[in-house]
Amino acid sequence: MSSQSNQVKIEDAGPCRKKISIEIPSSAVDETIQESYATVAHEASLPGFRKGRAPKRLIEKRFGGYVRNEARGRLLSQAYQDAVESNNLKVLGQPPASAFENVEVEPGKPIKLELEVEVMPEFELPELKGIKVLKPDSTLPEGLIDEEIKKICVNEGTLEDRESPEPGDYLMGKAVMTDADGTEHYNIDGAVVQIPPADGDGSGMILGVLVADFAKQIGTPKAEDEVTVKVTGPENHEVEAIRGKALTITYSVANVYKIIPAPIADIVAKYGLASDEQLREMVTSRLQQRADVQQQGVMRQQVAKHLADNTKIDLPEGLTSQQAARNLERRRMELMYRGVDQREIETHMAELRAASADSAVRELKQLFILNKAAEQLDVKVDEQELNAQIVRIAAEQGQRPEAVRDSLIKNGQIQTLFQQVREHKTMDAILADAVVEEVSADEFNKRMKDAAD
Repeated sequence: MSSQSNQVKIEDAGPCRKKISIEIPSSAVDETIQESYATVAHEASLPGFRKGRAPKRLIEKRFGGYVRNEARGRLLSQAYQDAVESNNLKVLGQPPASAFENVEVEPGKPIKLELEVEVMPEFELPELKGIKVLKPDSTLPEGLIDEEIKKICVNEGTLEDRESPEPGDYLMGKAVMTDADGTEHYNIDGAVVQIPPADGDGSGMILGVLVADFAKQIGTPKAEDEVTVKVTGPENHEVEAIRGKALTITYSVANVYKIIPAPIADIVAKYGLASDEQLREMVTSRLQQRADVQQQGVMRQQVAKHLADNTKIDLPEGLTSQQAARNLERRRMELMYRGVDQREIETHMAELRAASADSAVRELKQLFILNKAAEQLDVKVDEQELNAQIVRIAAEQGQRPEAVRDSLIKNGQIQTLFQQVREHKTMDAILADAVVEEVSADEFNKRMKDAAD
């Protein structure tokens, strides 16, 4: 079947979206169905007939549904691919399987397919050379090493069951999220919740959603208690059905526990060190590496912001679930790379879901800009560079690189990691031609605050 035999129509369906309409003629449908029947007839074994010798009418009766489904898959996937390539569409991701599954295939009838796809927008990049960038001093501030050692002791600590929780303690139980219509969106056993610390602002997180008055709503429940939390669905949640909805989360407490920090001597022994001083040296080295990564990160952020501020792109007002999920995964991978603690990462994710639509669209805008800049600068990523990033993330998480790689593949995050490495290389290439000014950390913070105001 040639792409010229199909009737294809491409229409705008809004910013970053195209509507593709395809009609496959009946002649192509019949030809593909007959090819599928011929293949099945050659291989089919029916009782009373030798292999490949069963009558056509029996083959059609026994395998008709399978043949039509197989023909549909071949016809639609090829027609879709031809339409994308012949019209030079830069499609992001793949259309959902449901777009093809609901199409009827009947002999002697044409197939009509309509679907919307997300595409790269068309825009012009600003000049990539000579961008002014501030480089803050990366010297470790006083007290940071002690704070990090305390954090390690907490992470390696033991759990102590409690009858009644206090601020800062943890709960484990079953969390069920429903909306005003009674539709259930989440039903999670073993959901962990932290009661907001006494010195915090009272906000907290449950089922990945940030609740401003969480301390007030959750209280200090005991095991077997049930509490109800009310919250409005975040504007940029990856599940579109949740956005802006009045949500009710019922939380049944199973366990209450407190984390007892591990003694420093236990941490020294676990890492195979000889003394407390060697622990400080190890932590200092890790923090300095992290500070250097953060220094490079804020320089990259300045590049990304400059490009976004000086690029005009027609973007949607709100994000689709696919776009929101992509934003969240990009941010998650960036935080993992910077060495942010896993619990803090989930808090950042909840904050991003609750961010304004403008903020979420800016994230999407940066993705498009950096992708086009990578193409313009011919940035490539090889397997060695991807592995180096995995090793770095593994070191920050205290895991083996192969375990991190397996987890990334299992969770479908390896493509996000590839995108992150490509974006980093792109911004570093731009930084190589930037006008860089070195400043103290205080001066950097002041000038960033002035720029924001």
